[in-house]
Amino acid sequence: MGITQYDTKDATSIFAYSKGLLHKSLAEAVKEINPLIDVNEIDFKGKGGLGQLVEKFYYGYEPNSSPLPDFPEAGVELKTTPLKKDAKENYLIKERLVCDMIDFCEIVKYSFEESPFYKKSLLMLIIFYLHVKGKPLRDLEFIYSVLWVLKDKDLVIIKHDYEVIINKIKQGKAHELSEGDTMYLAACRKGQKDDSLREQPFSSVKAPRRAFSLKPAYMRTILDFVKNSNSDMATNTDVDIRCLELVNKEDLKNESFENILTDRILKFKNWDYKQIARYFNMQITSQEKSKYARVVKRILSDKLNNFEDAEEIRKAGIIVKTIRVKSNGHIKESMSFENINYNEFLEVDDWLNSRWYEIITSRFMFVVFKEDETPSSEWKDEKRFVLDTVLFWTMPEKDIQTAEQYWNNIKENVISDTLEDSDNTFWTLADNKFFHVRPKAQNMFQKCLSPVSGKSVPKKAYWFNNKYIETIIGKSSN
Repeated sequence: MGITQYDTKDATSIFAYSKGLLHKSLAEAVKEINPLIDVNEIDFKGKGGLGQLVEKFYYGYEPNSSPLPDFPEAGVELKTTPLKKDAKENYLIKERLVCDMIDFCEIVKYSFEESPFYKKSLLMLIIFYLHVKGKPLRDLEFIYSVLWVLKDKDLVIIKHDYEVIINKIKQGKAHELSEGDTMYLAACRKGQKDDSLREQPFSSVKAPRRAFSLKPAYMRTILDFVKNSNSDMATNTDVDIRCLELVNKEDLKNESFENILTDRILKFKNWDYKQIARYFNMQITSQEKSKYARVVKRILSDKLNNFEDAEEIRKAGIIVKTIRVKSNGHIKESMSFENINYNEFLEVDDWLNSRWYEIITSRFMFVVFKEDETPSSEWKDEKRFVLDTVLFWTMPEKDIQTAEQYWNNIKENVISDTLEDSDNTFWTLADNKFFHVRPKAQNMFQKCLSPVSGKSVPKKAYWFNNKYIETIIGKSSN
């Protein structure tokens, strides 16, 4: 199309030119550039995403499969990524950002700085658009534009994530890769379940296709960044973003994030919550339901009100849980997560883009307190649990298959509108299937609307069975 309204060698110019897309569809933006174009031409005959359409029809160059960035002279990679709206009309991240496919046999030859991912993704122009199911790509509205550089501590963590992924491939375990292995950068699944598997260099076992991607949690921080900028365009290239951090860049040069946190917490090994509270001059009572979580947060930082307030936990989507294990190894409490958004099951076609999939492929941080039966006058009215261990855990692939069945069961009940307690076939604790569905205690009688019939139905949450948690903790201690 011969578009020359931006400088292909200048990242700032390329970024500024994206302004012409915002609050318009691609068809509308291209029509402003070229009033003579037939908008029906803004399409691909075969497979092609919105990003490729933007490249071809707005920026005026042919999409290609080069290992270099889309604008090689400026070092800028163009990415489009979808948003969705919640019930309050707030924009939310819809999915992870796929950056580059992983060729198992080739990627092991590259260091991080030599890798195609590094060269293509170090500086990205990320254009957010609002996804509307069934609407042609050319008619979707662009909302925000962000020029984002991977730098400082983020880059150190992403480099470590890359090396974790590469080392697993070198160990012949490409088929065991999980998004829960890493913090910000993930090896996400690509393609459908029946797609052909790929060769890997150090094992005869074939592995599902994978791609480097920035996790949904990390993408939420980018979205929050542009939202908080009070503009629809923002860049972090010249901004030092101040956040509550648990570790600094210098710490990470010598030790991993997980090891730093583990060492920090285990300084209080064999301490009970009362001892920890006294050490930090905390006022805490036995009646507080969150007392174990409170003392762990205080160990991590004196400024931490919620675990998600910490930059690294928020960006990585780490799920932190405190667990109490009885002296016989049993765990009384099942583990609750957020309430189920029934509407999502009508909006999401592929469970890999579901909230449940994001939860179960997260990195989990379990802080375990173990029962101590030593007689004590201070503990005559309450069982004493002492800090025992810290476990970072990723759900294994065989359990993820069960988690998919669980998600499909919920979807069947949503679609068939059998959400009332007397009608549904939700998994229960008695089914012994790792996961179950039930309300949280605080909203036992709360209701929401069925997305199918609009009738009032009980709110329910995602749960891990207590016996499933026992197996996780038990295996880690063996």
